[in-house]
Amino acid sequence: MLTKINSVSINWLEWTLIEVEVDVANWMPMFNIVWLADTAIQESKERVRTAIKNSGYQFPGTRITVNLAPADIRKKWPSFDLAIAIWILGNSLTYLNEFLDKSIFLGELALDGKLRPISSILPSVIFAKEKNFEYIFVPEENSLEVSLIPWIKIIPVSNLNWIFKILCWDENPEFLKNIDVSKYIEERINIEKIDFGQIIGQEQAKRALLIASAGWHNILMEWPPWSGKTMLAKAFAGIMPKMEIDEVIEVSKIYSVAWLLSKENPLVFERPFRKIHHTASMVSIVWWGRDSRPGEISLAHKWVLFLDEFLEFDSKLIETLRQPIEDWEITINRINASYRYPAKFMLIGAFNPCPCGYLGDKEKTCICSSNIIEKYRKKLSGPILDRIDIFIKVPRVKVEDFETSQLKKTTSEELLEKVEKARINQLKRFTWSSKTFNAEMNNKEIEAYCELWNEEDTFIKNAVQKLDLSTRAYFRLLKLARTIADIEWSEKIKLPHLAEALSYRAK
Repeated sequence: MLTKINSVSINWLEWTLIEVEVDVANWMPMFNIVWLADTAIQESKERVRTAIKNSGYQFPGTRITVNLAPADIRKKWPSFDLAIAIWILGNSLTYLNEFLDKSIFLGELALDGKLRPISSILPSVIFAKEKNFEYIFVPEENSLEVSLIPWIKIIPVSNLNWIFKILCWDENPEFLKNIDVSKYIEERINIEKIDFGQIIGQEQAKRALLIASAGWHNILMEWPPWSGKTMLAKAFAGIMPKMEIDEVIEVSKIYSVAWLLSKENPLVFERPFRKIHHTASMVSIVWWGRDSRPGEISLAHKWVLFLDEFLEFDSKLIETLRQPIEDWEITINRINASYRYPAKFMLIGAFNPCPCGYLGDKEKTCICSSNIIEKYRKKLSGPILDRIDIFIKVPRVKVEDFETSQLKKTTSEELLEKVEKARINQLKRFTWSSKTFNAEMNNKEIEAYCELWNEEDTFIKNAVQKLDLSTRAYFRLLKLARTIADIEWSEKIKLPHLAEALSYRAK
């Protein structure tokens, strides 16, 4: 008897509807799985056989052929165990087609018949919803991870016996209730972070980080040792705007396929802040090894990729950032496949003025030769600087700053309030668009939302001409000025906004 059931094959962020066909024939006992099944799926033969027996059912002593169609798609991960087991017992059990025709089945079997949690479950449920399936059966331990997807009936099951009772209508299914995502997002406020009020001085750096957070602008910070860069970077995580529900789903989907979600943290409710040290390899930053899993560039999607000691990174890696900064995605070409991952991140780079860190310092002498300094700073190429919106030099904290900081303390709460106000303007501006930040605007949107009066238009064009800025730099200036205007709650971009945006250009 030939039967068919629906499942999903996930190849990182690409997924395909898989028809699991099982033929049980009265020939010599044999169990085969065909059509590009990897080792983990081939091993499911023993898992399925043992799980069925230990669940109290008779495993057929006949020839069993499992076909995973379409044949030209390579199948990974042991998520087809459940579908195979259901159809092998289709001869001895009477299923009702109510579920079989309208459902997708996903799950890895343990030897005792229990269902183990699987990775990539979130994109699988999203795929099932997009393909208009009515039900999806998932392991019970994956419940919280998929509970935020509406408009599809999710049935969590813990073992084979349970699912067989549902399919035979011996037991009514319990559908998963959707969670209140806003409740979990609010909990980020209670997470302890470093407050900007604890950082002495550095008001210019705080202002620059405020603008970067409000509009999603790339920022490079040049600073000598002991200027507080680590504290500033850690405090920045406390002024990142709350995630929207769509962003929670999008980011969690990437972490799901990268196997970085757990039972304790089944979803990503807080914006990713990926801090990378210069000793990290290019493979770990762009993709993970032979399997091409999403790397740090993609794991920073929807917020921050922080590269500490920016100029200590390999030049090839720094130049690799040009494509994702411009296109919001990273493309990985391999011998037998090409993968495309989202990489809509905000770049924060921090570096010393020279390898020893004291170039231009008034208190300590730089010991680097001119050749070493030139080689070191040469990594700041024109194309990279052209893609940076904010470039600031952070001075070393002086003793006299201690008393000043006691009088003027800019706290994270104050900065976050300004960020959220600026976000309100941007969300209204992009109501009918998938974009949410000013930095995402294209040229047509810049023309619509960054309109300048005569005086402002003359000022910025004269500045671009005198400083010999590129067209890309001009448009980035306008987007940055738009964010500064949003922070000041100004409908129009004014001269002070343009002047401040211009002051952040790399000299």
